[in-house]
Formats: sequence, structure tokens, C-alpha cells
Amino acid sequence: MPPSSGFFDLNLRFARKVAEVSGIPFEGALLQHTHCYVRFTNLRDFAQDNPVWQAYLAGLRDVDPLEWTYTFYVEQDAHAPSRLRGPQFGCFSYSRLADGRMRLHFHNAERGDEHPLGDDRLAQRRAELAALFAHVREHAPDATRVAGGSWLYNLEAYRRLFPPAFLASARPGEGDFQFMTLWGQFLDRHGEVRPGPAAQFLERLERAKTLAEAAESFPLKVLYLEAKVEGFQPCY
Repeated sequence: MPPSSGFFDLNLRFARKVAEVSGIPFEGALLQHTHCYVRFTNLRDFAQDNPVWQAYLAGLRDVDPLEWTYTFYVEQDAHAPSRLRGPQFGCFSYSRLADGRMRLHFHNAERGDEHPLGDDRLAQRRAELAALFAHVREHAPDATRVAGGSWLYNLEAYRRLFPPAFLASARPGEGDFQFMTLWGQFLDRHGEVRPGPAAQFLERLERAKTLAEAAESFPLKVLYLEAKVEGFQPCY
């Protein structure tokens, strides 16, 4: 589901704190430390002179920042292309990285109120991963390694879907401020902000005196994992 205005409020608050403790101009903090650029442009080049980004910054002056940010997002999202990448298998998809590895992606594809990681959906998620890796064997046989990166790898309900060797490779990432791999932890499956994680984030953010402390405000870190593709085949 599309994120609510509360999601952008968290982004703006973080940008303000980053500007306050680091000396980075607020506009620079918005570009470098929020998900706004990716959400507005559907690009990852982070070009300061991008016309969509410049239009957003121009409208930001002399208005309520949150109201303008959410209005701008809604207008851009109305004609944005799909954000899903690669072949789709229910809640999972994959893309190929420049070095030949395959990168796993997850999104909530459930049509009702079912929790995508609930016990009652476990068999379905594993079946989707089985279909995904069957597709890899047929259409990307040169892919020898699987990579993943998300806050979701902190959750046992997600971790249980993957083989031990993949989980054992987990390492925390840094500097993921522009991506949903980090910000996604604040949204429920309806696109609303989850009160608990948001409150924890804002409490820590209020106390932050340095950029490093501001970065530590996020309840969950992004974890990056990688393993050989053969290790996935017996699991599905």
C-alpha cells in the first residue's frame, strides 16, 4: 500500500535533525538522508538537478513542509511506473546485479488482511520461493550467488524462510537512509505508520546530538546477506 503522510513526517523530522547536528543544509539532508528522492522520481541516481526533485524543492519554500511533501508525492505517484523489480512470484521477486548475483526482494502481495509473514502463510511463502528458484535455474543459470538486504532479516517470521548458511552471513549495513530497505520498518501492510517503532525512533532522535546518534535512532538496522545459490535448492 502507498505510504501515508505520517511516513513522510518521519522522513522530514530525520532530515531536520541531520541538518541540525551535521551542518548539512536541509535540502541536502532531504536528498541524502530520506527516501523522498527515490519515492518521487523512481530513480536511484540522486541527481541534485533532476527536474522532479527541483520542482519539489521549489514548492517546499514558504509552505507547510509536510503538507507540500505529501501532496507532491500523491501527484507523482498517480503516474509513476510500477516499483516492483524483476520476475514476480507472489510476495517475492528478484533482480540481477551488475556482478551477476541475484538480489531478492519482498513486498506484501496479499489481497486481504492476512499477514504475509503469518504462520498460516508460511507454506505459501515457501512455495513462492520454490517457484522463484525454479525460474532462476531455467532463466538465470549463471547466477551463482544470492544477495539480500532489508530490515526484515531481523524478524524471525521472515528469517525462517531462508537456509542457515544465508542467515549466518548477515552483517549490518550503513548509510541506507535513502531506501525502503531501512524506512519500511515503520509501515504496516496498509501503508500506515506503526506507532511503536515510530515512537521509539522519535524518542531516540530527539536525544541525538551527532549524526552517528541520529543514525542509531532507527529501531532496526538493515542486514545484508549473501550465499551460494545451491544452498537454497534443498530448502524449497
